[in-house]
Amino acid sequence: MTAEPLPLRDSDLPPTDALLREDVRRLGALVGEILAEQVGADFLAEVEAVRVAAIRRREDAAPIDDLARLLQDLPLPRAERLVRAFAAYFGAVNLAERVHRIRRRRDYQRLEEAPQPGGIAHVLRGLRAAGVDAGALAALLRRLTIELVFTAHPTEAVRRALLEKEAEVVRCLVADIDRALTPQERRADVERMRQALTAAWQTDETPPEKPTVADELEHVAFYLADVLYRVLPVLAEQLDEQCREVFGDSLPVPDFLRFGSWVGGDMDGNPSVGAATVAATLATQRALVLGNYRRELAKLATMLSQSDRRVGIDPALTTRLDDYARRFPDTAAEFRARHADMPYRRFCTLLAARLAATASDAAEAYAGPDGFVADLRLLEASLLANAGEHAGVFAVRRLLRRAGAFGFHLAALDLRQDAATLRAAAARIETPAAGEGGGAGGGEGGEVVAGVPAVFRTVADALRRYGPRAVGAFIISMCREADDVRAVLALARDAGCVDGDGAVPLDVAPLFETIDDLQAAEETLRALFADAGYRGHLRRRGDRQLVMLGYSDSAKDGGLVASRWALQQTQIRLGALAAESGIRIDFFHGRGGSLSRGGGRTERAVLASPPGTVDGFLRLTEQGEVIHRKYGIRALALRNLEQATGAVLRASLRPPPADPREPQWREMAAAIAAASRAHYRALVHESPGFVPYFREATPIDVIERLRIGSRPSRRGGDGGVESLRAIPWVFAWAQNRCGLTAWYGVGSGLAAGIARYGLQPMQAMTRDWAFFAALVDDVEMVLAKSDPDIFACYSRLAAAHGEFHPRIAGEFARTRDAILALKSADRLLAGDYRLRESIRLRNPYVDPISLLQVDLLARWRADGRRDDATFRALVATVNGIAAGIQNTG
Repeated sequence: MTAEPLPLRDSDLPPTDALLREDVRRLGALVGEILAEQVGADFLAEVEAVRVAAIRRREDAAPIDDLARLLQDLPLPRAERLVRAFAAYFGAVNLAERVHRIRRRRDYQRLEEAPQPGGIAHVLRGLRAAGVDAGALAALLRRLTIELVFTAHPTEAVRRALLEKEAEVVRCLVADIDRALTPQERRADVERMRQALTAAWQTDETPPEKPTVADELEHVAFYLADVLYRVLPVLAEQLDEQCREVFGDSLPVPDFLRFGSWVGGDMDGNPSVGAATVAATLATQRALVLGNYRRELAKLATMLSQSDRRVGIDPALTTRLDDYARRFPDTAAEFRARHADMPYRRFCTLLAARLAATASDAAEAYAGPDGFVADLRLLEASLLANAGEHAGVFAVRRLLRRAGAFGFHLAALDLRQDAATLRAAAARIETPAAGEGGGAGGGEGGEVVAGVPAVFRTVADALRRYGPRAVGAFIISMCREADDVRAVLALARDAGCVDGDGAVPLDVAPLFETIDDLQAAEETLRALFADAGYRGHLRRRGDRQLVMLGYSDSAKDGGLVASRWALQQTQIRLGALAAESGIRIDFFHGRGGSLSRGGGRTERAVLASPPGTVDGFLRLTEQGEVIHRKYGIRALALRNLEQATGAVLRASLRPPPADPREPQWREMAAAIAAASRAHYRALVHESPGFVPYFREATPIDVIERLRIGSRPSRRGGDGGVESLRAIPWVFAWAQNRCGLTAWYGVGSGLAAGIARYGLQPMQAMTRDWAFFAALVDDVEMVLAKSDPDIFACYSRLAAAHGEFHPRIAGEFARTRDAILALKSADRLLAGDYRLRESIRLRNPYVDPISLLQVDLLARWRADGRRDDATFRALVATVNGIAAGIQNTG
């Protein structure tokens, strides 16, 4: 018996999104067919019965107990299959939505008179209309720097093998966007999608072993060396084209886009990262990017088949060609006689040979990327001088763009270590025979401290071998005082990590993470800037100080509003210090994937920054599943890069004008933040019994055992909230559908603001102040994704349910009511139908997984938390919920 293909849920999407609805239904039907084939028609019918019950609970206000009873005490294999089935369905929704973003982008591109909001064309037209001239834009472009830093945090809950299956489905859907396929081609694509989805169903979601640092590097390198490597020159070309189109001038577009990474260099709390991983990571990254260049040169050699009997060749290139033929006689000997009249082809082949020598550190290696770039410039100049502008220059310039951005290092490797570890290591220098105080004795901690000098020696060697751009900033976690920064310089000098003038060739970036540390950041930097030795270090670094702002721990410390306000105030105060001291302070934003860790739309966050604090510079972290969502598909990667670039241009050239109401708004925001922080800390940090409640009302005990990252989930300590890293803290509250980390305390703060200042002034601030508008919108989104009834099911797992649940439920209602009042709305997301409908589409598939997780948690804990079939089923629920709500940590 053949089962009827199961469509996904009908939606209320507008006519402009009709093709999205079609893709959702096509993929849903495929998933249904696969489930019937792989498990059976009876199983498909069971899935449908649960789905109908989930919809009834949402649409008809049916009691949640009706749905929970369907999912209670199921045999483990059956429960796990149900989890995976529902995950497959909303996975189809995720893929369809991503492809529809590409479709919408192409629709805008076809209508050039109405460019897509946030894109380069749209931003430049707006700047021109606002009075920005070509000179001002050119001046900004000369100093424009955007650097995306990919971290190693364990928040990507999807295996690489499954991501590759997703990519195959996306390719098939994208191929069908323009409706140019023949029926045979369309059928072939359907079969390819069926094959990918079936293979995904047959693949375990979780690897059998915890990933190593090398595994994490392989994962991140896919985005850097494949997707971003390909799209980077396209971004520069679009900016160049639109400058000519909008301003009528060909403005110089520099290599403004850079990339960084923490994989292999983030030592904070990860004993598996040290000197060896730093060396291995840098070597691997160089091998990857040199391999890319060599493959691209092979394609160029095929393209540049010009005969020297038909076109002229620059004498300088001929001289270099002869020189390389002598240096690489084995490669020259392999040239075919029929290619003797093709100098460009031979030149590209010889450049590839020199890159091969560089990869193996042979005698004829390039000293650095500058020599490679010079050779490409020689090739470009010869083509331009000899009628080759349309016969290869375009491809050569793309390679030049890539070489300018990726160098011979692919991504700058940042180094990060905790301030306490650095202080202990520095103490060893000062008193080497005086014991190992401050936790620097024996054991794992002592080994980490003892390994710090080796890291600096490795960095010194890396800078000599790979060039100054191979190593990024040295970041000091939990930085609290000027001596923490001085310790890095002392350790570097002691290890010989200095240049020819004896200066430390590293940018040292204090990371201010807690709210108290953010508030003390100005004092810390003033002490540093008053230190003559440190000012000398800054002079050698171009009188620039990099400061990293911690979004994750500040929110864990004081709640979302207090965190955002402290971050805003710190940027303003440090901006004033920069103007006073003559030291440029650049901000490095440590944003996470979730909103309570600084996530959200980069474009909006940049535009909400205090005026003057961007000024052509943006450095921020990209983490976890956000990397895949933003950079997993080339077209979407390009769109995200466009939006970030456009936002930096707007924030730098036309920040919002000063509003006379802003002093009052700042007073209001400070009062709201204080009330919000007090309410948040009263629950999270000051309530006896809250930590046990948290551990029982969330799946934190499952998350801590997941094999999704090389780093431990704790910094150490006794198991309290303070010792838990921000990622698992946020992940746990996202899993139980509460989202507490993003809204708890917000309602009390807003209610206090409304009571003190009145509703209308609060509404005006929400409407007219970008900082506050972004905050309110972010909270509204998390509230819409949360489900109080499902959270109550988790809360009942805890002994202290009666004590804590009413407090949390009350604050949720307070926050929701305040947001609706500020927006004069009758429901959440009333102004964002796409997001509202997206959440609605997923809920009937996420809700059953959540209730299954509750049931499995109770069974697993009662049975002693063993690593058994129940645990494996729980892991499947964690992966499923994370994909459904598109959020881990």
